[in-house]
Amino acid sequence: MYQGFYNLTSGMLTQQRRLNVISNNMVNIQTAGYKKDTMTATTFQEEMLIRTGKYNKDNPTDLATTSKIVAADQTYTNYEQGAFEQTDDIYDFAIGGNGWFSIQTEGGVRYTRDGSFSVDQEGYLELNGLGRVLGADDQPIRIPTENFYVDKAGNIIVDSTAAAEKTGKADGTEQNNAANGTENQVTSYGQIKLVDFQDLTQLHKEDNGLYSTNQAATVVNGADGTQLMWTMLEKANVDMVDEMSIMISSQRALQGAAQMLKMYDSVMAKASSDVGRL
Repeated sequence: MYQGFYNLTSGMLTQQRRLNVISNNMVNIQTAGYKKDTMTATTFQEEMLIRTGKYNKDNPTDLATTSKIVAADQTYTNYEQGAFEQTDDIYDFAIGGNGWFSIQTEGGVRYTRDGSFSVDQEGYLELNGLGRVLGADDQPIRIPTENFYVDKAGNIIVDSTAAAEKTGKADGTEQNNAANGTENQVTSYGQIKLVDFQDLTQLHKEDNGLYSTNQAATVVNGADGTQLMWTMLEKANVDMVDEMSIMISSQRALQGAAQMLKMYDSVMAKASSDVGRL
């Protein structure tokens, strides 16, 4: 008798959760390295409808399968690579291919695709005050100068005799100082560590674009086509048009369920008050 309340209310709650996921995707469309989420729904419990005779209950006939409740099933993260944006900021990095940056936070090592780094007051490379970027030696990377360049393997290199000429060069090759004929003195401040995981579905999404996992990380600097893109950022893999289309569809479903619930409530009120008096 009251199955409609279950159907409509559960549908409204599910659509509201879907709208929350969509809103979060749209808010983070300008967040570097953000990976969009998609929510899927499922039926809570299916029941078989069976027809039996009014007097003789033998030989029941199966009619159909129904479910009174629709519920949110799971939220999946799409780890597809986003487009690259040239920023020309010397502290911006993007990963081409598979890989994650390692960040030393107060809660332990976390992983991210957001390469919008900066340096703290002590000169260490960090991510938005969340933690310091780890190098290949699992130690924070300190860069005491702005005259450096980064090759595709993530090596941070300073040319002490021709730093100004080398800034912006990202192929990692050495050259002689053409100005005075002296050999360049090349200093390395470390290598940005890039890691990957066997099963990305085991990554746990946290705040500020960070991820945690109990899996063992595998270093992938320069492996399997992975390379570090300097002075670039990876944009969020969110398609605004798709998100808007899904949002409009969910809003209409939510509004339709709310209107039907009002009508259903009115019918039940009539049935219990007016019809009940007959």
